[in-house]
Formats: sequence, C-alpha cells, structure tokens
Amino acid sequence: MQVHLSVAPHGGQWRELIADSRRAEMLKEISMNLADITLTDHHLCDFELIATGAFSPLQGFMARADYESVLDRMRLQDGTLWPLPICLDVSETRARGLEAGQSVALRDPEGFLLAVMHVEDIWPVDKEKERRSIYDQGTGGNETDGGHPGVQHLMQRTKDFYVGGRIEVISLPLHYDFRSLRKTPHEIRAEYQKLGWQRVVCYQTSSVIHRCQYEVTLAAMRQAKANLLLLPTVGVARREDFDYYTRVRCYQEVMRHYPPETVVQSLLPRFMRLAGAREAVLGAIVAKNYGCTHYLHYPDADNSDSATEPDKKKRIIGSEEKETIDACSRELGLEIIQYDEMVYLPFEDVHRFIGEVDEGTKTIGMNGGEIRRRIRSGRIVPGWASFPEVLDELRKAYPPPDKQGFTLFLTGLSGAGKSTIARVLFSKMLERGDRPVTLLDGDIVRQNLSRELSFSKEHRDINVRRIGFVASEITKNRGIAICAPIAPYENTRSEIRAAIEAYGGFIEVHVATPLEECEKRDRKGMYAKARAGLIKGYTGIDDPYEVPEAPELRIDTTALTPDEAAHEILLFLGQKGYI
Repeated sequence: MQVHLSVAPHGGQWRELIADSRRAEMLKEISMNLADITLTDHHLCDFELIATGAFSPLQGFMARADYESVLDRMRLQDGTLWPLPICLDVSETRARGLEAGQSVALRDPEGFLLAVMHVEDIWPVDKEKERRSIYDQGTGGNETDGGHPGVQHLMQRTKDFYVGGRIEVISLPLHYDFRSLRKTPHEIRAEYQKLGWQRVVCYQTSSVIHRCQYEVTLAAMRQAKANLLLLPTVGVARREDFDYYTRVRCYQEVMRHYPPETVVQSLLPRFMRLAGAREAVLGAIVAKNYGCTHYLHYPDADNSDSATEPDKKKRIIGSEEKETIDACSRELGLEIIQYDEMVYLPFEDVHRFIGEVDEGTKTIGMNGGEIRRRIRSGRIVPGWASFPEVLDELRKAYPPPDKQGFTLFLTGLSGAGKSTIARVLFSKMLERGDRPVTLLDGDIVRQNLSRELSFSKEHRDINVRRIGFVASEITKNRGIAICAPIAPYENTRSEIRAAIEAYGGFIEVHVATPLEECEKRDRKGMYAKARAGLIKGYTGIDDPYEVPEAPELRIDTTALTPDEAAHEILLFLGQKGYI
C-alpha cells in the first residue's frame, strides 16, 4: 500500500502486522490446535492500535525486557522513546499453562479469531512497582489512596501475570458502528495527501467538545498554521464520560462549525491510563503515526469540581509535566502544543487562556465535568459554554431526572426492613404510573434468577451482580428498578453504581437498622442459628457487612414504620427531580 509519509512513523518504519490472505489461512488452521487467550475490552483497544500501526514500532504485546525498560526510563530496550507499558495480562491459571516459544490464539470475547501470538516471555506482575513508576509522578488524581482510575484498574483489575510476544494479525476487531469514521493511520495519511495537507495538529479527547475546547483547537490551528485531525477516543470509557455514541454525534455537530475541509475525524480505540505526562507522550506518538506535525495537549480537568465561580482553582499544567513533554517533543520531532485553562470573559463575550487575562478581570469557566453534571441533573447550560446542537444531542440522550430511568438500591442487614420498604415504594411508583417499575427483592431474584446458587460468599456476590445487571437494563430503558438485597460488599455496590449511572440515576439507601434490632425481628431464626454455629458465613455474624461510605440516604427503621421510611425516600426523589 502506498502511504503518504511526509512524517515518518515512530521508530522510522511501518510494522506490517496484518498477515496476507495466504498466511492468514495457514494461521487459522494452526490456531485450531493452539491454546486461547480471550482479550478483554482494554486488551482489544491496545491490540487494534498495535495491529494498525498506531502504536508503531510495537510488533505485539511487550516482552519483559521492553516492559522493564519502559518503567525505568520511558524507553524500549533498543532505546526508542516509549512512555507506557502495553501488556497482555492473564490469570495465574492461564500463565501456568503457557511457556516461552509456543504460540497462542488471541480471540475476542465471542471467540472470533483475531491473531496468533508467538510467546516470548511470561512473568509475574509487580503492581506496586508499576504503580510507583507510572503514577507517582503526579497525574491529577489521588494516587496514594488508590482513588485514581488508572491506579484502580492496575491494582484491582489487572491479572497476576503478563504474556509478551510478537503477533500476526488475521483480523481487526469487529465494529458495527460508525464504520466510516474508523480509519487506520494509513487511510488518514492518504486523506491528507488527497486534501493536499502538509501541516496537521492532532487533538485526542474522550470528552464532548464544547465552546471552550473548540476555541482551543482553533488557537492551536492558528499557532501551528495547520489543519486539524480530531481523534476522539472510543475505547474503554471512564465512569464519568458520556457514552461514545452520544459523544460521536456531538462531534459531528461541532464539525459543522469549522471552516470547510480543515478538519478530518477518525475514532481512536484507545485505552486511557490517565498517566499525566506519560499519557500525553503516548498520545503524541499516536499523532505522529497518524502523520501529524503537531499534537495539542489540553487537559480539560473533566473530573474536577471546578464550577463557574472565578475564585475556583484553574487547571494549570505543572512545570515538571511541561518539561517532560517538551523534552519528548524535541526527540519525537513533533511539536506538542500545551495550553493552560481557557476561561470566558462575560463583559467582552470572548474566550481567553487564563494566562492572557489581566488581573482583576471578571472571568467564568465551566469545564466538561460541570456541563455533564448540569445535563444529568436537568439544569441550564449557558450559551457561552457550548453549542445548541451539542446540548440538544446531550439532552436527547440524557433527559432531565423526571424523564430518566433510575435504580433505588436498598442495602442493609437481613431484618433491617429493606423488603418491606421496597414493597411500599413499589406500590407508590405504580400508583404514579408515569414509568414502568420493577421490584428486584433478594428473595424474588433468588427464586427466579439465581435458584442454582448456594449461599457461599462467592454465590451471594454473583446474586447481587445479577440484580445490578437487570437493574441497569431497566434503567437504560428509562424504567424504575427497586432493589432490596443485603449486598454486603462495598466493591460490588460500587461496580453496580458505575454500571447504572452510565444510563440514569442510582440512589443507594443504607437501611441502617442496628444488628441487635435485626436479631429481634428474626422470624426465621437465622441469626440464632448463625450464633449457634449451625449456619456459616451469615452476614453480620461471621461474615462482614461493609457499611456504605456515602449513600444518598441512610435510614434507621428502629423507630420508623415502613411508610415513614418510604416517605423519606420519596421526599429525596422529589428534591432531586426524579419524581
């Protein structure tokens, strides 16, 4: 394939990883007798960028020597600049069944064959070392307490072994959406050639482009005297993001505001590690492989709580982060444009970078996070903050609370009163009749969805996850799910919250009736049996109940009737606009 190469790919040459038809047929035959590794969503993102050359010069998932070198000095073993490990993690059971020198078939979650990987290394993951190397430089999150999403993924979801080796690609991952917008670096470079572009600035974002971000891209295009490549990331979403279907529709609306033939868009299936300067450098490498001459680094602080008051802390790129990025920019031969926060000057009706504003000038700012919160709560977003077409798309996908689906998730000890309150709420919601309502009580779910499960710790957790899944589907379809499981584990409740909040409201109600009161109400004598040792692993006796840290409501039913408790919940729903 002839490719426009005015900007050389990182490492100096293209890595052709997609096998020709003859080799692909041979690999398919071989794969029938190979062990399989099923790629998860974040693996598939890395795999696709390796396969298409966006992660050039990588020829597969990193072997140990490259991995160690990247952690220690931000370079591959051969000295090529590379900021972040791109590794394939597997369980200990899978790792024990593999050895260096053999080949494995890489498949998607549905079993579709994607590639054959020639294993070079298998080694245990040192998560603590990786965390220190990547995240202790300051990445805008709570690294020390594990609150940063990149740290959470590494410490909680990354499996215990890495497998590294070269891959031969048989097929790219299957996508059924936005096919015309999914272009490889080769295809994008050919488009530059067709349009006669020589200078291109790349902007990668997982956020909706509002007025502020639009003005920033225009400033970068003017500074670089370049056209724009917009690379929205559509890989593994952060919990806070709008879904990418909505975001892509918004990008298409924003594209109409740029001058004709100045912007090209392609979706980037990138798994973001959110690793500060290292993340920015990897973004610049991807931009270089897409043939760009410039890369725009503009963190929107999308997870922050900055609002419209002028005295709020602005998003300023730290000096150490700037120095690291500048040094890498020179080595890459690609200019990285770095801007601090842009704000709005209401009396002049213009947007300006915070460093260009005279002291004492009235400014207001509204980042993507604040706009997202306003959309989801049904509040007004001012016209200076975004485009009307974008806001229309967002409101269509995320209606105000009284039009959203939501989940009421009552959690607490057995006997706390959850089921009775849930039944009262169920009746009240049916009485209103404005949305379909489903009651997912623990006993009902046990009977209909989880009959085969025991009461072991593992099976109780599976039961709760099933409740969460059903509730998320109900919420997605704008219904009301009322759940009343014990749900003793904070981690599981957090996962369910994250899944449901992507589609609507999640209201966690801790029915905080004390254990002593619950034991008094124990009609079935389960607590007495657990105290006598006749039942093992009973929540509250010999298995812990992890008290919710920040529920929307906490209700002790010791001195409340079920009607009074339900009334408190209904008042809260009214206050938040759900009813």
